[in-house]
Formats: sequence, C-alpha cells, structure tokens
Amino acid sequence: MVQKAKILLVDDRPENLLALEAILSALDQTLVRASSGEEALKALLTDDFAVILLDVQMPGMDGFETAAHIKRRERTRDIPIIFLTAINHGPHHTFRGYAAGAVDYISKPFDPWVLRAKVSVFVELYMKNCQLREQAALLRLQLEGGGKGAAGGSKEPSGGILAELSARLAAVEEQAEALSKQLDDDSADAAAVATAAHLERKLTGLRRALDALEPGTGGPSPMPSQN
Repeated sequence: MVQKAKILLVDDRPENLLALEAILSALDQTLVRASSGEEALKALLTDDFAVILLDVQMPGMDGFETAAHIKRRERTRDIPIIFLTAINHGPHHTFRGYAAGAVDYISKPFDPWVLRAKVSVFVELYMKNCQLREQAALLRLQLEGGGKGAAGGSKEPSGGILAELSARLAAVEEQAEALSKQLDDDSADAAAVATAAHLERKLTGLRRALDALEPGTGGPSPMPSQN
C-alpha cells in the first residue's frame, strides 16, 4: 500500500482552511491543519510533509517569521513552502516571500486548478524521494549481506534480490523521467526543476551501485551519497 504524502495547511481563518481542503482533496493525500505559526512548527516536529501552504497574514507569528523558523531547522529546511496572501504590496512584498524561503508566492483569490497543479508537482517529487530512500535502504542491506557472505567464504548477492531491486529502481527511474519532462513542458518553478534534477542524480548513483553488484562487475561499489 502506497503511503500518502502529508500537506500542511497554515491559516488562522477556518474558512480559508476549509477552502484549501476542498481544493486539494482531489489529490487524495493527507491534509493537516494548523491555525497559527506556532501550531505549524509543532506539527513539523513529529511529521514529514511534502509541501507547506502558508498564509502570510496571521496574528502573532506571521507567515514570514514562521518560514524563517522552518528554514532554520535541519529537519524541515528543505520542505517546499508556498505562500498565500490576500494583499499585494508590489514586487518588494513578493521578494520578501522568496527571500524567506518560499518556492512560490500566490495572491488570493487564486485559481484552484493552478494551486492544485503546483501542489501536485511537489507531492510527486516527495513520493519519488521516498521511493528512492526505500531502494537505497534495500541496496544497503544487500551490500551488508554480501559483505558478510564474503567474510564467511560464500556467496555472491542473491540474483533474485538484485532483480527485484533493479525492477523497483527502474519503475522509479521511469516515473522520475516522466516528471522531469512534464516540468520542462510546463515551464515549472525553478525550485521544482532543481529538485527533480537532484532526484535524477541520486537515481543515477543508486543505479551504478546496483549494477556493480551484478556478477562479473568486480563486486560492490561504495553507496552513493543521499544528500
């Protein structure tokens, strides 16, 4: 069963949260509400999120301050933030949003279709990264198992396990390639394109490590960095 991604919705007005839930419900992911910056930071302590939709104008800790806290934390600094605002003070205000670490800055009222499409891209990237981490963990176990076998005087890595890993990795590679083409066609946000490129580089490194386990290739190579 595929794990659903979590999307954090941050707004002090319940009617706005309800509207966001209605727009994003079609994505069939887990939507988590937060009615303040403090509540959002608390949710981020325990859960992993694919993307954060963050209202700019909130009493107490506003969206800019909340984003600054998110970007200072090691655990959360790479989560994409989409700012939502009902005001427009011109380029300076928009620049402040990007300077705070946002990948996008959308003024209300916004087009529901556009917002849903933007969020779906980051959900897809998050899911591909989750799949990649799973494949890397399986490969690491295989490498460790192969090393123990060699120390005991046996055995190359199991062909069945290698075939399973290769098939799973091929599926992720195919999906990542399709997503990259979609981003190129849509002239998507630079942050989404950069994230997709980073994902493809990690996939390439993992494929090389997996190929090195095949019989006759000279044995395992070091695991690729997952940074």
